[in-house]
Amino acid sequence: MAVRATVSRFPMEEDVQESSGLPWGITVTPFASKDENGLSPVYGSNGDLLPRCENCYAYFNTYCELDQWAWNCSLCGTLNGLDSQAIARYSHPQSCAEMMSSFIDLELPMEGSDEEMMQACPVYVAAVDLSSSEEFLELTKSALQAALEALAPGSLFGLATFSHKMGLYDVQGPIPVVKNVFILPDMEGTLPIELEDVMPLLQFLAPVETCKDRITAALDTLRPTTSWERTTGAGQELDGVLMGGRGFGVAMEALIKYLGSEYGITFALARVFAFISGPPDYGAGQLDTRRYGEQYASKGEDADRALLPEQTPFYKDLASVAVQAGVCVDIFAVTNEYTDLASLKFLSIESGGALFLYSNTDDSTLPQDMYRMLSRPYAFGCILRLRTSSEFKPGHSYGHFFPDPQYENVQHIICCDSFATYAYDFDFTSATGFSRYASEQPVLQIAFQYTVIVPPEELSSPRLVSASRSKHLLKRRLRIRTLQFGTARNMNELYDNVDSEVVLSILVHKVILASLEQGVREGRMLLHDWLVILTAQYNDASKIVQFKNGGSLAAQVDVAFSQCPQLQPLPRLVFALLRNPLLRFHEEGVHPDYRIYLQCLFSALEPSSLHRAIYPVLTSYSTPDKQAYPRHSLSRAALLTSDSPIFFLDAFTNLIVFYSSTADPALPFPPPQDCLLRSTINKLKQERSITPKLFFIRGGQDDASAFENYLIEEHHVDGSGFASVMGFVSFLEDVTQSVMEFMK
Repeated sequence: MAVRATVSRFPMEEDVQESSGLPWGITVTPFASKDENGLSPVYGSNGDLLPRCENCYAYFNTYCELDQWAWNCSLCGTLNGLDSQAIARYSHPQSCAEMMSSFIDLELPMEGSDEEMMQACPVYVAAVDLSSSEEFLELTKSALQAALEALAPGSLFGLATFSHKMGLYDVQGPIPVVKNVFILPDMEGTLPIELEDVMPLLQFLAPVETCKDRITAALDTLRPTTSWERTTGAGQELDGVLMGGRGFGVAMEALIKYLGSEYGITFALARVFAFISGPPDYGAGQLDTRRYGEQYASKGEDADRALLPEQTPFYKDLASVAVQAGVCVDIFAVTNEYTDLASLKFLSIESGGALFLYSNTDDSTLPQDMYRMLSRPYAFGCILRLRTSSEFKPGHSYGHFFPDPQYENVQHIICCDSFATYAYDFDFTSATGFSRYASEQPVLQIAFQYTVIVPPEELSSPRLVSASRSKHLLKRRLRIRTLQFGTARNMNELYDNVDSEVVLSILVHKVILASLEQGVREGRMLLHDWLVILTAQYNDASKIVQFKNGGSLAAQVDVAFSQCPQLQPLPRLVFALLRNPLLRFHEEGVHPDYRIYLQCLFSALEPSSLHRAIYPVLTSYSTPDKQAYPRHSLSRAALLTSDSPIFFLDAFTNLIVFYSSTADPALPFPPPQDCLLRSTINKLKQERSITPKLFFIRGGQDDASAFENYLIEEHHVDGSGFASVMGFVSFLEDVTQSVMEFMK
């Protein structure tokens, strides 16, 4: 569990926090195997016996004062008694994880018998769009072949299709058999027959290890629905528009209900991979994509506001059904037509799934992404809970989760991998803040309860191994991290303890929220104004700019934060975020689906990855085996002033190796496999949550625009957001003027 704070020393009181201009919060990556310093948790058992505070329900931890009979809660100070069992256990502290570390991972007893726990089969269902092209289906088949290679033995797999009808495949017999049920065109309707009646679920779900060849044979039979089929089966016209017959909403609703009937009996988690090639346009859940048209490019209506909210609650409501049914939905959209991901996204992000967008089939990384996603460990049925000491409390929470309808600061996460990251910001509970004289320091505790499926070979008990053979066992665990923070006595001390990457994470969450509620323009203004206020407060705290009688005595505003290295990256990060398609205008050619995809991607990334996605890392090499400089600014001037012939740019989704036009022709191009640069690239690719594309460009010979487009510091942006004659230097001048206005 990695936890990073915007400031490593918390503000002493509300006035300091508000005056600083800094967001106050944390990011949490709960299923990360190590903490932010690379340390693993201390593992233990009997998580159900861990003492809890009678007042705030926090768990006992190493920051609690312990005597022979009682302990003081480190969060609220309450004195709690210990029962005889705990007294006996804590007399041998070296045998208790919670006495050895503030980062622990404890086994919890599972409800039910061994026999019930043995029924824990991981279930995966592919739902494939047949209202598509041959190219789409070929790519989908490749992706599912990759998935079959990644799935663990003991997994169950089901293949379903949808168009104007829904198909279920039985792959357990000698030849694959598909049974179809027609989807009614009624926008309120469901399937005329239950899927369980079409095919019993255990006939539909096939063991991967024994049926892999038959599943492959079934995939080979997939064909797009013909225009004739669509016309006869789904030729309903809506205001003169012929509907294509993509009954995605009905199919998803039926699948979730189908799988949910066996939740907790046949399986503990089901994942649905939904492959879609365009907007749902048939039956319940259909979307009217005509809202994306020329009328929104006119000045009469703000397209950047109109296309961000969902047009129907159908998929958000379906997500809550999926959460109840223990079903996680991953959506893979392979399309360049408007599909209204703003409406579809809830089905994936609220059920703990992912949303992927590929604009074409030619260079799509879908198969690699599928393999990568299924190869890494994941937890499911997760509950995330944040508690704080009494002087402060969580404000907003951000991330892909389902908030508990009853309890505050409790999030449900159906499926969580080691990359999934969530964020919180904090508020003071009173104006007094943290007492200057109290010995207690701010404490927060994150509890993450989760289930994992343990393969038989990892079980310690020979009896269970022999009983299970190829079956898997469920393990319920409780991971707890308790952190204590120092306090900053003044603003300068606060500024010296800033983590700019975490500040960026919180800012991205806030501007996404502002964009969704009030439009992209408002999100941009919020970001620009935030930098102006931060710069003004910093200059005021540092006594750099002083005003007298309304005039400036020292008009030299320090907009580069020259006296505070921790703040120095922020102007560049804000400039880059304003240039990012996340906050660019519709008129600048940003596709609304791509914007939604970026919102979903960025709001789940841990801070270092998000930094690369917003402001890529540019490194130079003197040879493929020797790094020259670890970090350049993203400007042509940086390239021109560098003597290095090779540049490597890491933009998270893209990795680019660029040889300058003046590079020695004797340098090997592309870099050889056994060099330092290649090993760096390979390491980055392995560590990434999605598959980055790799490009090799030779300056002066190849088209270098893919590389040059990332050199944004000469690009143009201003606070209002419209393109102007403003690169990074001009942007800083604009911020300076705004600061002067603000401080008058």
